[in-house]
Amino acid sequence: MAKINDTQIIEFILQGFSDDLNFQSGLFGIFLLIYTITLIGNMMIIATVTLELQLQSPMYLFLRSLSLTEIVYISVTVPRILKDILSKNRAISFIGCAAQLYFFCFLGTTECFTLAFMAYDRYVAICHSLRYTTIITNKKCIDLLVGSWLAGMLLSLGQISYVFSLPYCKSGIIDHFFCDILPVVRLACADTFANEIAILIYSSLVIPLPFLLILVSYIHIIVTVLKIPSAVGRKKAFSTCGSHLTSVSLFYGSATLTYLRTKSTDTYGGKMWSLL
Repeated sequence: MAKINDTQIIEFILQGFSDDLNFQSGLFGIFLLIYTITLIGNMMIIATVTLELQLQSPMYLFLRSLSLTEIVYISVTVPRILKDILSKNRAISFIGCAAQLYFFCFLGTTECFTLAFMAYDRYVAICHSLRYTTIITNKKCIDLLVGSWLAGMLLSLGQISYVFSLPYCKSGIIDHFFCDILPVVRLACADTFANEIAILIYSSLVIPLPFLLILVSYIHIIVTVLKIPSAVGRKKAFSTCGSHLTSVSLFYGSATLTYLRTKSTDTYGGKMWSLL
């Protein structure tokens, strides 16, 4: 383990999965397949929304931004995981770990807020359909997307700067597949209580608050849709929310299990959830 003056760590070791070659080969195939499908699917969405003139409404601008965020988000961790599965050298530099963790948090936060704004878009489209084009304009959509990216950038910058200002002089072995915030903090050779409180506050801002906006939006949507007399009309209204609800369930479900948990509930399964 490389250190400065035998005290300050300058690189970490990612513990990874298992040293069993058969197990590693199977995992490599699974992760490569998932990564490839995710890339192709999101690139197809971006290309379709960009090229089709009929898909230039604000809703599809949100969708295109979400797909772009997802491509970069998954690319922050999965290529490194694939490399580590095939390699015995799982060392990652201090700066490299900080950069990976920053972009992971930055893009994850951006996706949280984007999903919340997409829920607001569906709320206006269904509950105030006659005024939709005047409330949700392309300019307002772009402003909300820029706000999502800026919020992710600034909130994550403060959090990661605080984490990597800690002294690290323990084993340097990160009990994870990538540089995730809780496993990194627990390697610090200092009192991390304040950092863990900061992480909890950060997680509370990023996960529950946007989710609350999504929940409130869908309560109004459900109430409005149930008032539609036609079964066909109700089905059509709900169908416009299907893909968004799926994304919300996957993203917020895994994020909640990963970051809003106590030390006693940290398990191998928690690591797997953080990759979703």
